[in-house]
Amino acid sequence: MADKSFNPFKMAQQQFDEIAEKLNLDEGTRELLREPIREYHFSIPVKMDDGSVKVFRGFRVQHNDSRGPSKGGIRFHPQETIYTVKALATWMTWKCAVVDIPLGGGKGGVICDPHNLSASEQEQICRGWVRQVARNIGPLQDVPAPDVMTNAQHMLWMMDEYEKIMGGRFPGVITGKPVGMGGSLGRTEATGYGVIYTVREALKEMGIDIAETTASFQGFGNVSQYAIQLYQQYGGKAVCVSCWDQEDQKSYSFVKKDGIDLDELMKIADKFGGINKDKAKELGYEILAGEDWIKQEVDILVPSAIENQVNADTVKLISNKVKIVAEGANGPTTPEADKVLKERNIFNIPDFLANAGGVTCSYFEQVQCNMNYFWPKEEVLDRLDAVMTKAFHAVYDLANKKKLYMRDAAYMIAISRVAEACKLRGWV
Repeated sequence: MADKSFNPFKMAQQQFDEIAEKLNLDEGTRELLREPIREYHFSIPVKMDDGSVKVFRGFRVQHNDSRGPSKGGIRFHPQETIYTVKALATWMTWKCAVVDIPLGGGKGGVICDPHNLSASEQEQICRGWVRQVARNIGPLQDVPAPDVMTNAQHMLWMMDEYEKIMGGRFPGVITGKPVGMGGSLGRTEATGYGVIYTVREALKEMGIDIAETTASFQGFGNVSQYAIQLYQQYGGKAVCVSCWDQEDQKSYSFVKKDGIDLDELMKIADKFGGINKDKAKELGYEILAGEDWIKQEVDILVPSAIENQVNADTVKLISNKVKIVAEGANGPTTPEADKVLKERNIFNIPDFLANAGGVTCSYFEQVQCNMNYFWPKEEVLDRLDAVMTKAFHAVYDLANKKKLYMRDAAYMIAISRVAEACKLRGWV
């Protein structure tokens, strides 16, 4: 469960302020980049299956579009807040900049719980969301995508509603669509694979064979599932995965010291990534408390769930064996925990670098939609690998050269690129 007192936007601003100081940014640029350029709040009335009308709160935030159209997912979450959306939009700006794709940062959300909504009710929320912002999004303005508890079907309903309003075909308005309807092959794997491409490169720099390593993963959604898949293909051993249990309203860790079997776990997981505890026990998994994923004696920790998971309290639980924290989630590590990771010399691959595979492949989807020509999966993943590897080494080289923490180096590259774009446009 998310900490309600935690404000991710304050954390995003704190991270920015520290780097702005190091870069000696002028006051005008700091003021511009600390806050979103545009923010939309709206109500979405939905006629429920039982005939009642329920009103859902929706958001869209466009943080900065100096380098290209805003880009970022739409979350459906009962604990969604405007502060989370603003933070995620900010991080999306840096994410697009660090991998050097011509997009800016955006994010959207609706306060709702898809677990308790029928397909028809979810469709109405999707279409209602688009009706509220149709004039403010589009292939050349702001391109949404799936995020927590949204998927390709939700994106297709949104695209269809946008096209009805605009009276044409605009497949580039949204990404994460089904393959065959303007979606890109490789998109489902992209974020998880991107995380492991950066882990692979980090281990190479450390002189460690990935096949000799072990890892623990927090979360069992799309990111974690594909990260585990590629990690195991490279020979690594995943020994723990944690996930949220909807019935018990808390999370559990599933441990198998000789290595988890991804295929068997997928068979006993629901569509939201929740694993059936009883069936897991029968398969020989040890069921531990949710936070035990971070206590595992492994080489690599991969937080791939929600923000604020590696914090001042939980960072103390990290084993001395851990060498790398690769952030598959957005904002999983707080500034207080960062200080501890630095002191302990644990190599951090920051979120907006590690999980940039998703937005990179979304950019590929936009390009393919604009050309009306789609690449084979192997080509998509090869291009993704090339972009992620190049971005990792640019950050790693700067960190080495200036003796910086990886997060600071990544921020310096990203913020410099966005600040330069704003200057060139004459905004500051």
